[in-house]
Amino acid sequence: MTVESVRPGTSEGTPLREPPVAGGGVPLLGHGWKLVRDPLAFLGQLRDHGDVVRLKLGPKTVYAVTTPALTGTVALSPDYIIAGPLWESLESLLGKEGVATANGPLHRRQRRTIQPAFKLDAIPAYGPIMAEESYALVERWHSGKVLDVTAESFRVAVRIAARCLMRGGYMDARADRICTDLATLFSGMYQRMVVPLGPLYKVPLPANREFNRALADLHVLVDEIVADRRASGQKPDDLLTALLEAKDENGDPIGEQEIHDQVIAILTPGSETVGATVMSLLLVLTEHPELGDKIHDEVKTVVGDRPVAFEDVRKLTYTANVVTETLRLYPAVWILTRRAVTDTELGGYRIPEGADLIYSPYAVQRDGRSYERHEEFDPDRWLPERSGDVPKYAMSPFSVGNRKCPSDHFSMAELTLLTAVIASAHRFEHAGGSDPRPRIGITLRPRRLMLRALPR
Repeated sequence: MTVESVRPGTSEGTPLREPPVAGGGVPLLGHGWKLVRDPLAFLGQLRDHGDVVRLKLGPKTVYAVTTPALTGTVALSPDYIIAGPLWESLESLLGKEGVATANGPLHRRQRRTIQPAFKLDAIPAYGPIMAEESYALVERWHSGKVLDVTAESFRVAVRIAARCLMRGGYMDARADRICTDLATLFSGMYQRMVVPLGPLYKVPLPANREFNRALADLHVLVDEIVADRRASGQKPDDLLTALLEAKDENGDPIGEQEIHDQVIAILTPGSETVGATVMSLLLVLTEHPELGDKIHDEVKTVVGDRPVAFEDVRKLTYTANVVTETLRLYPAVWILTRRAVTDTELGGYRIPEGADLIYSPYAVQRDGRSYERHEEFDPDRWLPERSGDVPKYAMSPFSVGNRKCPSDHFSMAELTLLTAVIASAHRFEHAGGSDPRPRIGITLRPRRLMLRALPR
């Protein structure tokens, strides 16, 4: 089947089927309670029930897509847009006018505005900042204190994003505000997605007050960033300048709300996903110390005794494969939703106009039908002679099509450089209070990672 839509009644007279309903739903909440209690296990077993399966989330029916081929179809077909429970839960954070949530001509114009910042020939200019922040990170760890890996990972992600894309020498206090706010928001938004109780989230309970406080503070913070740049009178060649000088379809400056939503869309999801991945990488290096030893040896061979530089990244192939395998087993973006904009067909099933679809990169990328030893951490599965065995769309950590993350090459370079610097400097062990179990939110990361960094 191609990614082109097949309208009902056009598939050579073959009647379209109604997708089966997943078992285990309960009154009122439907399957939402399973998506709260153990969503990873629940989503991971849905393929056993069908390629497309109906779920009940409270009063809503959503369609879970479970195979690599069909998730690729959903991502690429014009029959589906960015919408649905995930994006509705994110709307209070990301707004409606940023590149993460916009559709159609507005989305295409916004991608044209931001894409130059992420072109392959633009990324090397960010290398010195990435390296500087990586070495500043490991330098702080020489003190021997127990590391709160959540704070450390998100701080370095925020600082690299801010300094590279907005040329801001932001203080740690501002980065800390972003990290604290995002931790509260992404946790609360997941609950709002799977248990859509609407007005009940406006009741002034402690959790709701904390959510609203974090949301208000993050929006104030973004306004501060934009105001600081305008007050400075400077126009460095960066993404923030491109946004402030962007024009709409009529040649007029884009509005203040769009600028605000664009800064949010660039700064927060990117920092959240990279920070979560850094946490997962540190968990991998802790629980598989032999991987860190191999990375250390590769860096020694490629770089020698000098500091790792951006120019070394392409030669650090084993390090990059460790990053890729981490993205497979621990994808920060572990759940996605789309909405059908027309009556259409998917895998022989009828999908009505307005239907919401859900699929999980986490489930797809751990499926034993796509990977041998699918639960095993094996960086060598990404060697050229083996990576061709992976089915198409069974590994899409940055998505595909016109919703593919524009910063995919930027993020891979950043993560590879960070991993090389970290593994060259330290081994790790769990400290008291460390809890590596998955923390389920809009993004996926270890729950509470407390580590000791042991110098090599």
